[in-house]
Amino acid sequence: MKKGTVVIIGAGIAGLSTAYYLVNQGWNVQIIEQNTLDNNCSYGNAGMIVPSHFTPMASPGMISQGIRWMFDKKSPFYVRPSLNFNLMDWGFKFMRYANKNHVSAHVEPLRDLNVYSSQLYDSLSQDSAFNFELEQNGIMMLYKTKSVEYEEKELAKRAQELGLDVEIKTAEEMQALESGVKIDILGGILYKCDGKLNPMKLMKQLVSYLKSRGVIFHEQTKVKGYNILGNKIKEIVTDKGNYAGDEFVLCPGSYLMELTNKLHLKLPLMPGKGYSFMYTPPTHVKLEHAALLLEAKVAVTPMDGKIRFGGTMELGSPNNKIYKNRVEGIVNSIPKYLKNLSVDYPKQDIWYGYRPCPPDGLPYLGRTSKYDNVTIAAGGGMMGLSLGPAMGKSISDILSNRKIETNISVFSPDRFG
Repeated sequence: MKKGTVVIIGAGIAGLSTAYYLVNQGWNVQIIEQNTLDNNCSYGNAGMIVPSHFTPMASPGMISQGIRWMFDKKSPFYVRPSLNFNLMDWGFKFMRYANKNHVSAHVEPLRDLNVYSSQLYDSLSQDSAFNFELEQNGIMMLYKTKSVEYEEKELAKRAQELGLDVEIKTAEEMQALESGVKIDILGGILYKCDGKLNPMKLMKQLVSYLKSRGVIFHEQTKVKGYNILGNKIKEIVTDKGNYAGDEFVLCPGSYLMELTNKLHLKLPLMPGKGYSFMYTPPTHVKLEHAALLLEAKVAVTPMDGKIRFGGTMELGSPNNKIYKNRVEGIVNSIPKYLKNLSVDYPKQDIWYGYRPCPPDGLPYLGRTSKYDNVTIAAGGGMMGLSLGPAMGKSISDILSNRKIETNISVFSPDRFG
């Protein structure tokens, strides 16, 4: 029995996950996507499932580190100079939240949402319709400096206190995990609680599954506004017609503010541009685990017989440019950690996308009190793929009046007023 019609804006991992759980609970689902189904941030990311990321991006030390990085165009973090009001407002809010109290108040909700999402990925992988290279074998955090060693060991101890499966290892112990790659590091942390998958396969399989269950996709369809009656949206107005529904879910990634401004909702967010590319290693080189090269902030993920490298966080107005120095920063960092990987600057197929980053480093998840039929699942930032299933399942539970498995109150879309 169909429960009604849900219109979802956005076909990234949050939107597709929401559709997956809703259609399996009996809802009629339509998805509006302003791009094509193979062109969003969920396809080109590092494919990491990260309960290890239990601290929000707005944390102590990020401001001073960010200021140092701003003067290096190849650095992991860069703010492109601009008089953009949204960027300045975002920056002031970020500074307000980058403190110990903010981090302490949110480590457990972030841990719980990530762990829950990891469990949902396990369940999804048991469905015969899916085979997206899920491996829950851990992620290696590799560091080369004493200062990062101290920070990471303290973080690992906190993770252990939070009940996560984490091991602090010497350089020799980390090397023992990877016989096919020569690692040059001071030491590392193995977050055994983490995992990885192939995001391209996952997204394509989700789309195929949803189409087989009757979900209707409206690609290359841009939202222009809303027809509202009282406290309810009645229709989404697009450049290809209007779409009516009983419930509306906003999962538009970095386009969130563009859509919520039209509803007079305050959900500050900046797009954080990141790059990735695929590398085919020599036959004698094989990487078993995903890894983060910590000082460089570069993600390394074995994927479909290749390796995906990704990184950088570039805040500023969106554009279609590939800045060579940003990609060079990734390429140049690789042999500093992985000695026998000779990676040249990629001549083609450099991917870029925009991570949706709220200024407090927390996702937006739940109903907004200003409308009776609007829920939001967006703003996962660098945890977007990791949090996708938990965000989608939470939204479907809200709409179906079921118990939500984790405490999502701190992620309220109303928290900025």
